[in-house]
Amino acid sequence: MGCTTSVVLFKGIRTVFERSCGYICKQQGENNALEYTAFSLPNEDSGILIHSCLAKPKLIEPIDYENVIVQRKTQILNDGLREMLLFPYDDFQTALLKRQSRYIHSTVPENAEKEAQSLFVTECIKTYNSDWHVVNYRYEDYSGEFRQLPNKGTKSEKLPVHLYEVDEEADKDEDAASLGSQKGGITKQGWLYKGNMNSAISVTMRSFKRRFFHLIQLGDGSYNLNFYKDEKISKEPKGSIFLDSCMGVVQNNKVRRFAFELKMQDKSSYLLAADSELEMEEWINTLNKILQLNFEAAMQEKRNGESHEDDEQSKMESSSSSFDNYYPEIAKSTREAEMKLKSESRVKLFALDPDAQKLDFSGIEPEVKPFEEKFGKKILVKCNDLSFNLQSCVAENEEGPTTNVEPFFVTLSLFDIKNNRKISADFHVDLNHASVRHMIPNASQQMMNGSGDSLHRIQDINETILQYPKQGIFSVTCPHTDIFLVARIEKVLQGSITHCAEPYMKSSDSSKAAQKVLKNAKQACQRLGQYRMPFAWAARTLFKDASGTLDKNARFSPLFRQDSNKLSNEDMLKLLADFRKPEKMAKLPVILGNLDVTIDNVSPDFPNYVNSSYIPMKQFENSTKALITFEIEEFVPCIPKHTQPFTIYNNHLYVYPKHLKYDSQKSFAKARNIAVCIEFKDSDEEDSLPLKCIYGRPGGPVFIRSAFAAVLHHHQNPEFYDEIKIELPTQLHEKHHLLFTFYHVSCDNSSKGSTKKRDVIETQVGYSWLPLIKDGRVVTNEQHIPVSANLPSGYLSHQEVGVGKHSGPEIKWVDGGKQLLKISTHLVSTVYTQDQHLHNFFQYCQKTESGARALGTDLVKYLKSLHAMEGHVMIAFLPTVLNQLFRVLTRATQEEVAVNVTRVIIHIVAQCHEEGLDSYLRSYVKYAYKAEPYVGSEYKTVHEELTKSMTTILKPSADFLTSNKLLKYSWFFFEVLIKSMAQHLIENSKVKLLRNQRFSASFHHAVETVVNMLMPHITQKYKDNPEASKNANHSLAAFIKRCFTFMDRGFVFKQINNYISCFAPGDPKTLFEFKFEFLRVVCNHEHYIPLNLPMPFGKGRVQRYQDLHLDYSLTDEFCKNHFLVGLLLREVGNALQEFRDVRQIAISVLKNLMIKHSFDDRYASRIHQGRIATMYLPLFGLLIENVQRIDVKDVCPFPVNPSSNSAKDDALNLPTASQLVTPQKSGNTLDNNLPKDLFGVISGIASPYTTSTPNINSVRNADSRGSLISTDSGNSLPERHSDKSNSLDKQREKLLRRHSAHAMRPNGGEEENSHPAKKNRVTMDFSLLTIPAFPEKILHAAFSLQLQENQQSSTLGSSVVRYDKLDQAEIKSLLMCFLHILRSMSEDALFTYWNKATKSELMDFFTITEVCLHQFQYMGKRYIARNQEGLGSIVHDRKSQTLPVSRNRTGMMHARLQQLSSLDNSLTFNHM
Repeated sequence: MGCTTSVVLFKGIRTVFERSCGYICKQQGENNALEYTAFSLPNEDSGILIHSCLAKPKLIEPIDYENVIVQRKTQILNDGLREMLLFPYDDFQTALLKRQSRYIHSTVPENAEKEAQSLFVTECIKTYNSDWHVVNYRYEDYSGEFRQLPNKGTKSEKLPVHLYEVDEEADKDEDAASLGSQKGGITKQGWLYKGNMNSAISVTMRSFKRRFFHLIQLGDGSYNLNFYKDEKISKEPKGSIFLDSCMGVVQNNKVRRFAFELKMQDKSSYLLAADSELEMEEWINTLNKILQLNFEAAMQEKRNGESHEDDEQSKMESSSSSFDNYYPEIAKSTREAEMKLKSESRVKLFALDPDAQKLDFSGIEPEVKPFEEKFGKKILVKCNDLSFNLQSCVAENEEGPTTNVEPFFVTLSLFDIKNNRKISADFHVDLNHASVRHMIPNASQQMMNGSGDSLHRIQDINETILQYPKQGIFSVTCPHTDIFLVARIEKVLQGSITHCAEPYMKSSDSSKAAQKVLKNAKQACQRLGQYRMPFAWAARTLFKDASGTLDKNARFSPLFRQDSNKLSNEDMLKLLADFRKPEKMAKLPVILGNLDVTIDNVSPDFPNYVNSSYIPMKQFENSTKALITFEIEEFVPCIPKHTQPFTIYNNHLYVYPKHLKYDSQKSFAKARNIAVCIEFKDSDEEDSLPLKCIYGRPGGPVFIRSAFAAVLHHHQNPEFYDEIKIELPTQLHEKHHLLFTFYHVSCDNSSKGSTKKRDVIETQVGYSWLPLIKDGRVVTNEQHIPVSANLPSGYLSHQEVGVGKHSGPEIKWVDGGKQLLKISTHLVSTVYTQDQHLHNFFQYCQKTESGARALGTDLVKYLKSLHAMEGHVMIAFLPTVLNQLFRVLTRATQEEVAVNVTRVIIHIVAQCHEEGLDSYLRSYVKYAYKAEPYVGSEYKTVHEELTKSMTTILKPSADFLTSNKLLKYSWFFFEVLIKSMAQHLIENSKVKLLRNQRFSASFHHAVETVVNMLMPHITQKYKDNPEASKNANHSLAAFIKRCFTFMDRGFVFKQINNYISCFAPGDPKTLFEFKFEFLRVVCNHEHYIPLNLPMPFGKGRVQRYQDLHLDYSLTDEFCKNHFLVGLLLREVGNALQEFRDVRQIAISVLKNLMIKHSFDDRYASRIHQGRIATMYLPLFGLLIENVQRIDVKDVCPFPVNPSSNSAKDDALNLPTASQLVTPQKSGNTLDNNLPKDLFGVISGIASPYTTSTPNINSVRNADSRGSLISTDSGNSLPERHSDKSNSLDKQREKLLRRHSAHAMRPNGGEEENSHPAKKNRVTMDFSLLTIPAFPEKILHAAFSLQLQENQQSSTLGSSVVRYDKLDQAEIKSLLMCFLHILRSMSEDALFTYWNKATKSELMDFFTITEVCLHQFQYMGKRYIARNQEGLGSIVHDRKSQTLPVSRNRTGMMHARLQQLSSLDNSLTFNHM
């Protein structure tokens, strides 16, 4: 940066000397001080808030962009950089992305869409079948901050490592030594004896002196051998041996033992001696290594052909000179091309800026992904073995393995005792050996379930591989230590649990017992093979902690005998609550056996598994040898934060028979061993068959027609724990119902009685049924229903109409019609909802769509009821619900309906945000939202109707809670507007129209109204509702930025102008933040450069660049033609007159935008950067206007917060008159007017720390826009009256009295109030005050009061510029922008500026460039390190601080040899 500034200064001074010296002279009376109207500072503690009285800048109407593009079409097309002036044709497009799924095929059944009759079911299926609708913006990657540019960070631009003279001394310190060691250099230190090297004196034993030697590597790679009197090597060394000049190291024992000699290039030598032979050898070996490295480096340099290059260079120079003589034009163009290549290959200036290197992710939007299935912590459960101590060979010939003597069946599920609920479906496993499985005949299963197609087809999979699963994948959304994996073990019905378990609980010789049990088991399996009975249970923990760490070392508990009175899930939860209490678990009877089940984590690419609907994944091997894993359904809690939008078709009903109270029934003689058969039917006719839609158990068909619950022996009031899983039809109707049939099962296997009596196994003892649909919804939760002794045809139509009266067939109720059966159902469906409000809304919409007359009042009633919709339902069906609401919005014929639709959407959006689920909304807008086809006569567009509804809601008379939510979450609505606009243009081919014809006039008016309605909400609610105001401001900016892509750009400019006009100078800091955040977002548009039209707007044909009218100040014409950059620069200029925080925000926005231009690979060439730089030329005027505030020479790269004890003093110590007032200068010679140290700094003579450069300041007249820069730069300096200087002393005294009075009295002085109102001015430079700086608020208040006084006393309304110094960070940021423009702009533009600038502007320009030298000077590593450690600064000698030391290894060695030869050896070595 220092190099850049130096080059610019040299060019500038050359130009200055070409002009007349008098042209540079300054007018009489110019000084480097500040003019302030005298005022009395208010007391800071008084609580009075003083607002700035700056007048609002006048609005400048932007150009009609579209007309300018048409009118200047020829000029634009002929422009060599036309891509900087025109938007690309393919700026945006809509696309259809294939919905990615983890399944082989769609989860929606083949005929589901045809079968669906309900609107809600139909819309859900459409949601799961539809692909993603996206709008792609080709250059969207360029629409963010500079850190988000696509090429940012791909190329690391680093400066080459240089060695500066200022750092040479530091290289001799310990820091440099450690630095050398870190780079891998050779280091060694230790005590040696140094011989006298004076050739006139013979070397003797006495001439040796003990010194501490330290071998270090310097930054250039060379080595020094420094020696000291002691081990404190941080001090300056007493002497050094430069090993670059050393030719060899040899042993020399002639004078002293263990001595060695260093032979140098000048034939001198150094004699050193060690204390031992080992140390001597170590030193010799180390030094020889270094000499070897030096030799290799020299040989490498020789191989590189340095000498050859010198010869070639001379030849090239001679040939070049002869070439130049013959072809001067070609030679000139070649040199220019080389210079251009060097210039463009230089490191970008902003790449060196610390702010550009900071990692800041605050502005990065979160990545938006499509909806996808999300799971909790996945656990792989492997069932390996179940073995009991009672074992034998079950084969008839007793040839085969020893196994369990009867079949057992395991059911695994998860229980959460913390939340007291079962959290997974059942996973059924058959671990029996094949020979044991054959004990049960298959005939009974086939008789029960019959043949025929199942309701749900299993596609792309062989059903046989699903018969005996052994692995299951469970998912847990909220893992914690109180979740248990429970295994329930059943066996074939045989008798009571106690009787059947007794043989398994004895540890004695079991061979006889095994044979007896085996015999009874074979008989039971043959006779009662389809009935099960409870037998045992076991449990184990899953997690070590709440983060989901699996407890893999845990094992299942002992197998506890099942208690027939504690079978339910509620009883199981009670048992698990005592699981960690050994004293209670010890009381439970234990069955001797072992269940081997292991758990593990699930890898993302886990193969060969099916989901809970038996749909295979993509990584599926359809082979009988493949080991299939089942995904087990998780019962996610109905809480919004744990819910996710449904993405697949799933339609399961879980049925749980719980209890049957049959102890008081008189209808049947025997009803003790009661079996419950569950069927799902779609008809109550006599011959109707149950649907084949119940999921089967291992070993049987995948789907069955009926399922049995486990049987309790001799229980008239049996409890059940079975879970029956049913695949529901796509469309349910009133006839769909569950039928429960009760059987008394005869367990008596004795040979007594007749054969006929023995063959009766089961006897029907009742029926019960439960219709699934009630009020259009699936019946769920716990139900109590009566039991019938008969089942007549049409039993569903039976209704009790009164006492003793009924309609429908005659029903014989058991026990007088009491509700004897308790059952529970649980629906897991993505096409049916349990929410009554949502169901009613869709049902009404279906009626109106089918032709019924829509009543606005009824629809509004249903819309309002949606506010009571359950949160988890809202999230689960989010895309379907929002799609329907937007559909209703476009078809609404009454404003009340549209407004209520919008209010419901606001409610949904607010709920999602409050639950932290706003990512689902972003996914919906980007991927799922699809505007309805536009039919002008019937339907309207979403963007137009939504805009109108938002306007109504934002009215002051509307509900403030709703409007606040709309403000807070406005991003969603603006994003919907944007996508709707894009889809409307593409689908209706309106993108080909002129921009002012793409949208209707009513929509333009609606957009303008929304912007105007948002203004007061944002500017007035920022205190009461800061988050809502901030979000609305940002969302509006993003919307307006994207409107540039679709709409009339001149219209968008006007909206920006209208919005910015609602802010005013002197606003609170929050409003300034809003304003510049708005500008930041808008100016980050990917086509910001074309929006500013960086082209000449002068009349006629421009022949030369010098004739081009370049704007170096913010004229009205510039701000009109280059609207965005003009607006930004105006606002930055105004912000510089505000508080420090406001200034920093404004400067940051400007600087980050310029950094973005610098890093944008679309404009990487110098010619592109030069064109962009012309847009920012008015920044010169802005800096010149504030030159006094930038002219800070006392550079400290690190902020210092000095504490001053003078704050306790009552009086202010102001400087004397000579300090406060700068005397006027006379004369008009160059020497008197140019800063004397300016040439000194350039030539390297003067000290850069002097502050004698005169500061050029003036009070400029504001133009009609309130700009800080005068349109006519020649009139920028006001006339100074000759008598003005005579009054300076009086006015200084007045200021002193006022400040002293303010310091003495809290309320300030009042003696000035009686003076007539006139322009009393004092000249004051705050930087010269010896007291601590005034607080920022006081300075701002003083500035405001002064301006108020000026406005009251003068009708001219002259503007006063603040002259308090800017902070170091502010100055450096502005100077970086300044240097970037200088570096990027063409030389012609720069010389044009120098030729057209006034003398005061020219001097200020050079003052700024000089400040650049001071601000960016390199102070050395030691200086930086000490400042970072807070140790203060260091005064350096005048050494190079901008350019590196220019020397190579050979030159360095030669310089050191010369230094050695010039030194007196007796002085350098003998006396140290």
